[in-house]
Amino acid sequence: MTDQGRAQYGRGEPLGASYRLVDLLGTGATGEVWRAEHTATGEHVAAKLLRAELAADPAIVERFVRERTVLLGLQHPSIVRVRDLVVEGDRLAIVMDLVGGGSARDLLAGSGTLSPRDALTITAETLDALASAHAQDVTHRDVKPDNVLLATPWTPGATGEVRVSDFGIATVMADRQRTTTGLLGTPQYMAPESISQGRSGPAADVYGAGVMLYELLAGRTPFAGPGTDFAVAYRHVTSDPPRLDVPEPLWAAVSTMLAKDPAGRPAAADAAAALRRLARQLADAPALARTADPESFAEVERPATVVRGLRPGSADGSPAGGSDPSGGPSAGAEDAGPVPELGPAGSRTVFRPLARPPVAAAREPEAPAGSRWHRPDWLTNRMLGLGALGVVLVAALVVGGVVWLPGALGGKGTPSAARTAQAASAFQQDRPLPTGLSTTRKATVDPQARTVDLSITYAAQSATLRGPLLEVVPGVGARSECPAVTWTGDGATGDDVTGARNRPSLTGVDVRCGWTLSDVVVRAGEDLTVQATVRLSDVPDQAGLQEWLDAAGSATTTAVTDQTVTGTSYPVQRLQGVEVRTPDRTVSQTTLPVTLVPVWPSGADELNPLYRSPSTGKPSEMLTDVAGGESGVRFADGCSGALAVSSDGLVVTALSVAPSCTVRATVGNFTDLESSPFGITTRD
Repeated sequence: MTDQGRAQYGRGEPLGASYRLVDLLGTGATGEVWRAEHTATGEHVAAKLLRAELAADPAIVERFVRERTVLLGLQHPSIVRVRDLVVEGDRLAIVMDLVGGGSARDLLAGSGTLSPRDALTITAETLDALASAHAQDVTHRDVKPDNVLLATPWTPGATGEVRVSDFGIATVMADRQRTTTGLLGTPQYMAPESISQGRSGPAADVYGAGVMLYELLAGRTPFAGPGTDFAVAYRHVTSDPPRLDVPEPLWAAVSTMLAKDPAGRPAAADAAAALRRLARQLADAPALARTADPESFAEVERPATVVRGLRPGSADGSPAGGSDPSGGPSAGAEDAGPVPELGPAGSRTVFRPLARPPVAAAREPEAPAGSRWHRPDWLTNRMLGLGALGVVLVAALVVGGVVWLPGALGGKGTPSAARTAQAASAFQQDRPLPTGLSTTRKATVDPQARTVDLSITYAAQSATLRGPLLEVVPGVGARSECPAVTWTGDGATGDDVTGARNRPSLTGVDVRCGWTLSDVVVRAGEDLTVQATVRLSDVPDQAGLQEWLDAAGSATTTAVTDQTVTGTSYPVQRLQGVEVRTPDRTVSQTTLPVTLVPVWPSGADELNPLYRSPSTGKPSEMLTDVAGGESGVRFADGCSGALAVSSDGLVVTALSVAPSCTVRATVGNFTDLESSPFGITTRD
């Protein structure tokens, strides 16, 4: 890998058959990131070219090609989309969407620390991306602010901006839950089990997100301090993170994500939901002042911890280094061979294999003189064989009794262990809709009740959104009956959210197993969770549950985007856009008529306008659903002073003559709307 700022490749070089390198955006431990141009369309994308030495490794190339389908399948609003993978000679490149808002690292560099609300929001959206990847058996392994990009420059209170990158690097470099021969990741963000055991599963990603949350709050990582990055990594295993001066619920959430035991950390989806609740509770909490790195750390009360590696010439595979109460390598570690020279601590990814000296063949230790055991003459091989046979028979009787006994006690109606439903969970998330609605679904099997608990979380961006909403809850299998569903959940109005079968004769949406959720109110910048209990004819296993949940989300999306459906039902999910209509010509010193026309999947609907200005009577129900009523509508002058807009932003008046003029509008989450040009003339 070349030094920072010195490119390994050149501007204008072709990349595969479809791209051309434009300019270098940055370098890192695994490669260079370039702005690239699609030669056919001219569209700009980001291309990450892996280091030449990685491209020279046949195993890496093989895994790169093998994981192509997985990487291209990582589709989530909070994941940087992988568009293509290029394997060309000594080049390996991942082509991704170009994200222009900088990274969370840039955000920290500019502000030092973030408010709890913003820190929690960024981390929650990062966890959304991780949860989606974990559902496809993909782990990131290098979660940190550098790999958390922002769609646009950050503004306080923003949502939906996070785009997690470098999933491709993680997948290519290491398999899930794989024990490696070195360090892969960034020491300041690596989980204890990744350092001490080389294991990196979904829990390690949650740990990395917890470290990032700590850093967004404090301006530094929990174990930053003096020493090399080896020393920093060592503290993850042996030390407790210093307490931050934040409210107790927030510190409890951070501590849980930073638990030493992977089993003690929440799943990514659960952690995201918890952080969002905290973000709402701490919306007004101020940001902390940036804290200095501590000089010492409190040690974890636990047995001595080892860092992987072998003593040169060690026959028993004993660890290379241990820990003592002082927090550093134990005194005996000096005999353990060279510790990897990892250099000063930083936030860059480390990929440094550890040298493994040859291991001598293990020999049976000799007993002290005079203590060697001799087999008695009567203990013949025949006697040993009979004894072993007796042990096997006893074990078989015990196991048979254990297997038989529950069935005998439970009778014919008691299912065996093999047939008992197993606990399983699945996660699915839709892309945000034009109205600003985001939908996340989580399903969990209840083994005792043999039902599926379905949680649907709706989130709104810049406008309050109201139901009714459509949800499709299919059966298991294409030909199965629609299951019985019991809906519960508290709407923001205080009324319980209710669910009833979708009625095509009323809604115009003809979909099998559809449900109409009424009294749903999702406040701007907040979320609302609706719970349901689903009684399926056949309770699925883990893989089947994920397939079923994906089918539910896909069927719902297909129903609300059906171009053959006409009418105004389910506007929060079906509205695709808004057109601003004005007359082709108007007279100065008069009020300008403006009509907001809804655009459905079937096209613009002029017969059922969303809003008319000047307005008469109450706003339409559609406008209330998607924009919170007139409060969500604002007009603006688009012709340099030729128009005047009332203080409430709802009435437009033509002031002076203009040959070509436009009206700009905002309607809920629909921004940057603009009418077609029109002229302003005098009465004469």
